[in-house]
Amino acid sequence: MKIVAYGIRADEKPYLDEWGKANPEVTVASTGKLLDETTVELAKGADGVVVYQQKPYTANVLNKLASYGVKNISLRNVGVDNVDTAAVKQNGLKITNVPAYSPQAIAEFTVTELMRLLRNTKTFDRKIANGDLRWAPDVAEELNQMTVGVFATGRIGRAAIQIYRGFGAKIIAYDVFHNPELEKEGIYVDTPEELYAKSDVLSIHAPATKENEHMLNDEAFSKMKDGVYVLNPARGTLVDTDALIRALDSGKVKGAALDVYEDEVGVFNTDFGSFDKIPDERLKNLLKRDNVLVTPHIAFYTKKAVHNMVWFAMDANKSLIETGNSDKLVKF
Repeated sequence: MKIVAYGIRADEKPYLDEWGKANPEVTVASTGKLLDETTVELAKGADGVVVYQQKPYTANVLNKLASYGVKNISLRNVGVDNVDTAAVKQNGLKITNVPAYSPQAIAEFTVTELMRLLRNTKTFDRKIANGDLRWAPDVAEELNQMTVGVFATGRIGRAAIQIYRGFGAKIIAYDVFHNPELEKEGIYVDTPEELYAKSDVLSIHAPATKENEHMLNDEAFSKMKDGVYVLNPARGTLVDTDALIRALDSGKVKGAALDVYEDEVGVFNTDFGSFDKIPDERLKNLLKRDNVLVTPHIAFYTKKAVHNMVWFAMDANKSLIETGNSDKLVKF
């Protein structure tokens, strides 16, 4: 049995080696390169591939994998929105993902960023660096006095709710699918518009779909409270960046924490050497603001999460090869 693991980072390699030692019957080959048209041939002779990337899994790549007899593909991440669905079905491919590598990691990071916004830490860091140790006028707000609207109550959304409650915040939520326990508590509102209208903080935890692309647009922002805080650790395409910039300029949005960005591919996880060399003017606009926190898609990035992403994906791929099935199989 042979599995080729693509896009293996230095921080993932120890966990991949650990998995290989625990599964000596499997030959594990790895590369730091992503799966695309230039690297797909590395999968020749393999029974399955394990991958992680933000660029598309194109029909051309998937067709080539199938032509090599490789029909077992395991993603080390949650999202499958960049997988060509038609090619999956046409070639009879089996795809697994890692639906929950560490919901707590993302939830903890989201709330941490909110607290940074509420306590004006970016402003104070700048002031202190310039020798200004005065308090005023940057007085903070308290989370226990606020209503947090959680959009999507899957594993991550529910983990975030637990933490927000620990701060004493009032919680309301919206989701097409209601969690039974949260339903009993009566926290759901009927529409996104109602969530927008009642929330002091909007915490987004939805997957990316064609239907919710740019769900936070000019119209959505217009329905929110003045001075709302917006948190997006989910997917960059959920937020219309231009609309967010307009909402920040007008004061409609008082602060934003973005761990994702709609044009992040090729920008995030890259060292440009200096701020001026970042090749995205809208992103630099956001980065310069004291009331905006931008991080390069690191909410997931903990030791536990990286371990789970590697082990769960490798286990799933092995299961596909051995049995043709996995508890992490994605239905297209």
